[in-house]
Amino acid sequence: MSWLNAVNGDSRAWLLEPDSVNPGIRLFALRDLLDQPADAAEVVAAQAAVMQYGPVPAILEAQHPDGYWHKPGGGYGKYRGTAWQIIFLGELGADPGDARVQRGCAYLLNHTIAANGGFACSNTNNPVPRNVVHCLNGNLLASLIRLGWLDDPRVQQALVWQIHAITGEEPIRYEQSGTSGPGFACAINAGQPCAWGATKAMKALAAVPMAQRTPLLQQAIAQGAQLLLRTNLAGADYPFTGKISTAWFRLGFPLSYWSDILETLTVLVTLGYGHDPRLAEAYQWLLDKQDAQGRWKLENALTGKMWIDLERRGKPSKWVTLRALRVVKAMAYPCP
Repeated sequence: MSWLNAVNGDSRAWLLEPDSVNPGIRLFALRDLLDQPADAAEVVAAQAAVMQYGPVPAILEAQHPDGYWHKPGGGYGKYRGTAWQIIFLGELGADPGDARVQRGCAYLLNHTIAANGGFACSNTNNPVPRNVVHCLNGNLLASLIRLGWLDDPRVQQALVWQIHAITGEEPIRYEQSGTSGPGFACAINAGQPCAWGATKAMKALAAVPMAQRTPLLQQAIAQGAQLLLRTNLAGADYPFTGKISTAWFRLGFPLSYWSDILETLTVLVTLGYGHDPRLAEAYQWLLDKQDAQGRWKLENALTGKMWIDLERRGKPSKWVTLRALRVVKAMAYPCP
């Protein structure tokens, strides 16, 4: 049975069409939905298009020759600072071999890592441990790994911080105003475990190749899954300081420090939890949001905040549809 039987229509042709506004869609559709290898002629051409048209060259055009964006220093400034551009470039399919991408990653690594090894939310040249939190660290780790920096000692440091901060198995200093304890505890969430942070951290851990996942990394994955699966994903009733955020239920791209049900589904399925019956209601929630053609709308966007807008809110979204179809395909063939 084809995985497409779960959707109302086959939207792959829509995602595969040449698109000078969002050429990364075709690249990811070829790779993730059609399973074409990285050296296939169509994939190579699609990767070249990503660097020629659309958001990636617009972001790179805004880069300072020294490698930073907007202002020198830590670069957290939302959403035009250095940290966010590295996150976006990883999400948008930028070519890891491009010299400008490499320069931006190097600048980030030279200005954003705190003394504890994690990435700090900072706009200065003095990143401090109290500003290291799971959401930013996970987002940056995931993109840096996609952009080819996994083996860099500084990225390995940030990965070690991520793992130890989750498990608490190794000596680590927690901060009253930042990551305040093991198991994703965060002062910004009144010291309670933050599910947004857990999803971002799990996204980073999922980006590490299976052969390089240590026993402690696997333990961190298990703890993340325990938190995210302890409640109904479709209800997003996680520890919180007020009413449940509506961001969980509004699908968008790219995401910021917040997460949504689809991203959480994605990381859990990617990490081998596709068979878990606790995902069933959230998966059905996702399917119920598609239109008659098997497309999903953009409900959440950073309109006017990035160097370039990607799509229009309220319209069928290629990016959200791509994200959704990845999950539909993975749920049909879940990892054991």
